[in-house]
Amino acid sequence: MINFNFYGCDTVELTKKYGTPLYVVSEDYIKERCKEIRQDFLERYDNTMAVYASKAFLTKEMARIIKREGLGIDVVSGGELYTAIQVDFPMEKVFFHGNNKTIDEIEMAVKHGVGRIVVDNLYELSIVEEIAKKYDKIVKILFRISPGIDSHTHKYIQTGQVDSKFGIPLSNKYIYKAIDEAMGCENIDLRGFHFHIGSQLMENESYIKAVKITANLMKEVREELGFITKELNTGGGYGIHYSGDIKRKPLSYFTDTVMDEVKRNCKELGLQRPMVIIEPGRWIVGEAGITLYTIGSIKEIPGVRTYVGVDGGMPDNPRPALYEAKYEGVIANKINEKKTETVTIAGKCCESGDILIWDLETPKVETGDILAVLATGAYNYSMASNYNRIPKPAVVMISEGKDRLIVKRETYDDIMKNEI
Repeated sequence: MINFNFYGCDTVELTKKYGTPLYVVSEDYIKERCKEIRQDFLERYDNTMAVYASKAFLTKEMARIIKREGLGIDVVSGGELYTAIQVDFPMEKVFFHGNNKTIDEIEMAVKHGVGRIVVDNLYELSIVEEIAKKYDKIVKILFRISPGIDSHTHKYIQTGQVDSKFGIPLSNKYIYKAIDEAMGCENIDLRGFHFHIGSQLMENESYIKAVKITANLMKEVREELGFITKELNTGGGYGIHYSGDIKRKPLSYFTDTVMDEVKRNCKELGLQRPMVIIEPGRWIVGEAGITLYTIGSIKEIPGVRTYVGVDGGMPDNPRPALYEAKYEGVIANKINEKKTETVTIAGKCCESGDILIWDLETPKVETGDILAVLATGAYNYSMASNYNRIPKPAVVMISEGKDRLIVKRETYDDIMKNEI
């Protein structure tokens, strides 16, 4: 009997050791992507920086890996920042995002000396200035702008359009007011701009448009306000393979286009090229992860479909319910058997929408089989919940055929530990 092997580890044996549901993440894959970033971006272009978008997947061990690989890290909450602090991540390489950072979060960021605070609005600018004065620090910031681009992705993960909760709009020259105020702050060092146009993007046209819009902004504010843009953060959002024929594109597909466009626009507009920063997250970790489940109930509705129930679902992977995300999966203990059935993988939550995969082709499915759902490394563990009072799965990191536990499986006591 041959079982599904994932980066040198027998997945069925992993379930015997750690139980199910189980997140499995390949450090080897993550390191391959980090190497690609260094070779095809950081070493190819000078005055650049790469920052891991940690909201995709963050544990202390993941932060340690990114630290060892020499990348920076972007955080969007006090909890993510605290995780970076706990592993002694170099604070100068930390970028702090968020559209409504709390005062406590901003104070934590300033106190620990994060590299950049990406300021989303004028309210936040005033708070950063106030706290920077309190600690007698000069805080480097970028302004997040909304370039007004509708990217081709699910509407819930579009972020760069005009009607967005993120960023300072460019209409009515509102950004001019923000720049003028920042330049007048004693404890603020405005370095430039940040945009993020959306997630799971498979084409680069939106990046070209966003760079052109931002370059024109750089020219205008230099001429009208005397502000010189030193840094341009072009965000991330590079797509990966989840299902079907669409495959993950190499990093260079996106970054070469961005760099060519930045250089071309700067030359045409008479601008000095700023430092260019990228923030891949899903692209680094998405295909590095799988989730393993044990199959329980099998419910055949004659002439309609067969529902196959697993011991997880929406709490460990809410993306199908949120975004209609599609995944591929395999029966790990029958990896070489002929596919003879079409089944629908149902989660165990009391929700009709708790469906992980519709119409999956499989061998003959039996109770006790192990299902491996692929490409679950990004936005699965990080978005997991305790809905229906279901404990969160354990997380196992694998490297060179060896496994190690990096997050313990939750217990019922863990769920109730803060209750009175």
